[in-house]
Amino acid sequence: MTTATSDRSNIEGPRSCQMLGLRFDALTMAQAVQRCAAALETEAYLQIGVINAAKVVTMRRDRELKRAVTECDMILADGQAVVWASRMLGTPLPERVAGIDLFTELLAEAARLGYSVYFLGARPEILDRMLGEVRSRFPDLRIAGARDGYFGPGEEADVARDIRASAASLLFLGMPSPKKELFLSQHGASSGARVVHGVGGSFDVLAGLTKRAPLWYQRHGLEWFYRARQEPLRLGRRYLRTNFAFMLMVAREVLATRRHGQRGELGAQPGQPGSGGNRPRG
Repeated sequence: MTTATSDRSNIEGPRSCQMLGLRFDALTMAQAVQRCAAALETEAYLQIGVINAAKVVTMRRDRELKRAVTECDMILADGQAVVWASRMLGTPLPERVAGIDLFTELLAEAARLGYSVYFLGARPEILDRMLGEVRSRFPDLRIAGARDGYFGPGEEADVARDIRASAASLLFLGMPSPKKELFLSQHGASSGARVVHGVGGSFDVLAGLTKRAPLWYQRHGLEWFYRARQEPLRLGRRYLRTNFAFMLMVAREVLATRRHGQRGELGAQPGQPGSGGNRPRG
C-alpha cells in the first residue's frame, strides 16, 4: 500500500447538524465505517473526532481542544447524552457512535481489506496486553507498529516520522484528552496514515485493565455512572460536575431556541410592525 497523502478527505457524510456551538456529522456506525473505508480506498486523509458530554463542557474553556476537535473531518457523537440533546434541540443525530466501537469496527475492516495499523499510547505493559488481545481477535490484521504514549514535549515530530516510516494506513491513539486531539491536529497528517482516530481509554479496555459498562448502562446513557463506580474518588465528582454543566448548557439552548421561535411567530403575524404582512393604507 502507498502512504497517505496530506489532502483532507472530501468524502461528505449524508448531512451535518449544529448544536451547542459545534458541528456533528449525522452518521450511523455503518456510515462512519463506510466513510473511513472510502478514505482508505481513495488515499484521502480523514481525521476522526468524537464528542461526549464531558468534552462539550471542557471545550467551552479549552480553546485549543475545541480548535483541534472542530478541525476534524468527521465529528461523531460518542455519548448517548449528546444524542438525546440533539433530539431535544430539533437536530436529531441517528445514533451514538462510540469511539471504542468504531475502533474495533475499523480493526475488523482493516483486517478484512488488508490495511495496516499503528497503535500509539498507554503504558508499555498495557500496550503489550492490548496488542495480544488484538492479535487474538483479529489474526489477519497487519500491525505496522506500536509505541507507548510516554514521550516528552518536543518528541511529537519524531513519533510522527516513525509512524510514517511504518507505512501504516490507520493510526489509533490510546491517550487522554486533550493530548490525543492536539497530537492529531499538529502531526496527524504528517504521520502518513489515511485514517486517524483518538480512542482514549480503549487500549485499557481491550487490555482488561478497565471494564466497560454492560449494554443496559450504555443504552440508558449511564456508562459514566458505571465508570464512576469503578473509580469513585477519581471520576465521581468530575462526572457529576460535567454532567450538571452539560444539562445546564442544553437547557439554556432549548430555552433560547424556544424564545427565538416565539419571536419569529410574533414577527410573522399580519399587521404587526416589521411582520411584512398587510397593513392599512393611509
